Amino acid sequence: MHRNEFFWGGALVVAGLLLLLGTVFEINVWILIGPLALIAVGVWIIWGVYGRPAATAEPAAVPLAGAQRARIEVHHGAGRLAIGSGAEPGNLLDGTFSGGVQCEARGEGDGMQVQLRVPGSSLPWVWGSPGLAWNLRLSPKVPLELKLETGGNEALVDLTDLQVVDLRLSTGASSTEVLLPARAGFTRVKVGAGVATVRLRAPEGVAVKFEFEGGLATAHVDTGRFPRAGDEYCSPDYATAANKVDIEVEAGVGSVDLR
Repeated sequence: MHRNEFFWGGALVVAGLLLLLGTVFEINVWILIGPLALIAVGVWIIWGVYGRPAATAEPAAVPLAGAQRARIEVHHGAGRLAIGSGAEPGNLLDGTFSGGVQCEARGEGDGMQVQLRVPGSSLPWVWGSPGLAWNLRLSPKVPLELKLETGGNEALVDLTDLQVVDLRLSTGASSTEVLLPARAGFTRVKVGAGVATVRLRAPEGVAVKFEFEGGLATAHVDTGRFPRAGDEYCSPDYATAANKVDIEVEAGVGSVDLR
């Protein structure tokens, strides 16, 4: 049995036993399930990130090839993922990929479509190759649409200097920090999170509108910058701001932090 199957099988057994004991002794154990789930996710991430042998980092690049815009999909398994600015001149993206990468790129009119996947798997939640660690650099010269699908990983997504107009993040058992664009005009962000911790950071001068829907998840918002108005949080100058971000988050178990 693979170790992730063993781990999650054990977690399900523990959850089942807790529910059984709660039924027998008439105890509300649901208040324990959320914290225990977060602990389990933390252990799984640490195990997946640090409990593997190192792998050789392979370089890869996609030329800009005259594209005026681009859509980039990243399907990442367990390990570390870092995304930021700094692609070499003439490249849409480049970087190093421990554990390997399967890269598909094609031009469509004045745009470029790129998909990055773990070799041998199209499922983002499957444990990747030993030592999976991707360091991806993107071009700040063109507007970007990003779609990120991640599994049990630790991710830092630094969009500060990028022209990201649309970000779609779908993540399972993970810890993700997103630094939002500073000068992209209008950016739309949509996050779907399972058992995860998501931290969103808005640069000074960027207005934010934030909507949150959570099951057992909690939202922590800097209401000094983003006061609550009904069912959403919104910067006072959102309507007139030159740079703004519209964020929608749906989360199951875990936490979302906006600062």
